[in-house]
Amino acid sequence: MAIERSSGILLHVSSLPGDYGIGTFGKPAYDFVDFLRESGQKYWQILPLNPIGNGNSPYSGCSAFAGNPLFIDLELLEEEGVLSPEDYRDLDYGQNPHRVDYEKVRKSKMTALERAYENCRGKRLEGYDHFRARNSFWLQEYAEFMAFSDYFSRPLQQWDLGVRRREQASFEEYSGLVTSEQAGFHIFVQYIFDRQWFRLKEYANENGIRIFGDIPVYVSLDSADVWSHPEVFDVDSELKASSVSGCPPDAFAPEGQRWGNPLYRWDYLRDTGYSWWIRRIERNMKLYDVLRIDHFRGMESYYSIPCSCENAAGGEWIKGPGEELFDAVKKELGNPDIVLEDLGFITEEVIRLREHTGYPGMKVAQFAFSDTMENPALPHNCSDNSVIYIGTHDNDTCLGWIRSAGDYVRRFAMWYADEYDEMAFVWKFIGKVMGSACRLAVFQMQDFLVLGSEARMNVPGVAQGNWEVRFEKNFMDDGLAGRIYDLTKRSGR
Repeated sequence: MAIERSSGILLHVSSLPGDYGIGTFGKPAYDFVDFLRESGQKYWQILPLNPIGNGNSPYSGCSAFAGNPLFIDLELLEEEGVLSPEDYRDLDYGQNPHRVDYEKVRKSKMTALERAYENCRGKRLEGYDHFRARNSFWLQEYAEFMAFSDYFSRPLQQWDLGVRRREQASFEEYSGLVTSEQAGFHIFVQYIFDRQWFRLKEYANENGIRIFGDIPVYVSLDSADVWSHPEVFDVDSELKASSVSGCPPDAFAPEGQRWGNPLYRWDYLRDTGYSWWIRRIERNMKLYDVLRIDHFRGMESYYSIPCSCENAAGGEWIKGPGEELFDAVKKELGNPDIVLEDLGFITEEVIRLREHTGYPGMKVAQFAFSDTMENPALPHNCSDNSVIYIGTHDNDTCLGWIRSAGDYVRRFAMWYADEYDEMAFVWKFIGKVMGSACRLAVFQMQDFLVLGSEARMNVPGVAQGNWEVRFEKNFMDDGLAGRIYDLTKRSGR
């Protein structure tokens, strides 16, 4: 894997500052690339870029291939003459600069993009035909899905049955209500997303910053993927699932977690050479330089919960594709830079699968203080073929964690860092993690800013209030960049 000893910062695009309710691919994103360079970082880690679904989670999107329209920057479109100020500036994107109001942002952003589409009608767009050809595997069907979704305003499983089944007679019946122009709008939006993202990625790469992306294992039941490729998923002829994804009960969730995503028909995928998954990874490896595969343990065995169960307690483990999938990926795509999220209930079989792939796993230092100095997640015990975090987007910030930790964990962690003041502990602990043997160390931006639980990105198992955190416009301070730079270089990264 082409990762030298280095470090990076985890900050999702949505958390960047700006005047229009949510972070975008605009100027603050370019400023953040500059901040990463000045602070000696080599990686910018983000969460999945796909369109978000219920609960605004990027891990349950309506497409495994499309991009989130909310990240399109409207000011860049104005600079290109695609929008005028009156097309977008006076719309309501929400009033709280620290939180994303997804309902308002979604409504206003899509209104502005519809105006951009109208303004471009009849014009020749640079690279548009090439974009369509390059993404033909998913683009047209995604656009049609979105057009029907806009019309029905209900989940896929509640659409007209003929449309669900993609029957030609039903398409013709709805042709006057769901037009090619409406699908064309969604193709246009994806074209703009692609163009803005790849320009930003090129700028990052030119400045020595690699993009560390993320791919959810599952997609939403209400998705273009289930609609266009039902054969890939364990759904019936009405596109309804009999079993769904999740994880079993544990000390943190006594009833387990019932995620509700459709499961895969791994037998079909195996018989077709895992082509759908290979195309998905290929698309993501174009979007990113390094790819984190979420919920890797589901590739060895996945947890299947009957839809009749209200919680996850009635589920069972079923064998996944294992080595075959990763061997097929390497055969088709070479050896892409992949990181495996091997957290949670990990068995010897999962460890053997990770070792077979050769890809690095993850260590989360917040999990290291439950027992003894032999814990493998303690920074001094970590191997070089790992990516280490204090906490990921699913964890509390470092300050929030130490403030809420139990007495044993709190005393152990503060003793380990040799610092007993909460605020000072954060930077001391960053130094400990930075000094580990792990090839790559990644830190949430919240921790460099010493923010508390109010800045936590996600609380797993909680349906509302997640994914909303945003930062002030002045968070990219020269003094902070210098402090991060010094610590990074002293750690040999």
